[in-house]
Parts: sequence; structure tokens; C-alpha cells
Amino acid sequence: MDYIKPELLILIPVLIGIGKAAKTAGLKPNFIPLALILAGVGLAILWTFAEGETTAQAVFTGVVQGVLAALAATGAHQNAKQIKDCIEEGKDHE
Repeated sequence: MDYIKPELLILIPVLIGIGKAAKTAGLKPNFIPLALILAGVGLAILWTFAEGETTAQAVFTGVVQGVLAALAATGAHQNAKQIKDCIEEGKDHE
């Protein structure tokens, strides 16, 4: 979390929501991480432009921050999914 700007941490739950919406809309699960990266980069670039950074700096910062946020969102979703699976698996053995 030290690598993602604090003001862009909001992207993580937003991207998780976008991922759930994409899955509901029928997007193949293999493409959801790519969709999250694209959405994260786009949103982060918009934010950096709004903050008044120069064009090259805004694009670079947006790409890096968007990819990091998308990876964090994907990792958080997978972690929650594995925990849920372990809990459900434990219930089957009782």
C-alpha cells in the first residue's frame, strides 16, 4: 500500500465493483483483470490531470497507479474468494 497514493486508494473498492459488474454482465473471467487494469489506468490518468500534473507526468503516474490499484483489487478479490472457499470447505467436513 505504500506504493499507491493515499488519495487513489479509493480506486481499489471501485475496481472491485467494476469487476463484479463485468462478471455479472457476462465478461469472461480471464478478461476481468485486463478490464480492471484499463479502468484503473483510465481513472488514475483522469485524477492526475485533474490534479494539474503535466501531460507526460499525468500519463506515467496514471498508468503506474492504475495498474497497482487494479492488481490490489484483483488480489483482494482472490484473497476473499479463497477465504470463503476455505470456510465453506470446513463446513463440509463437520
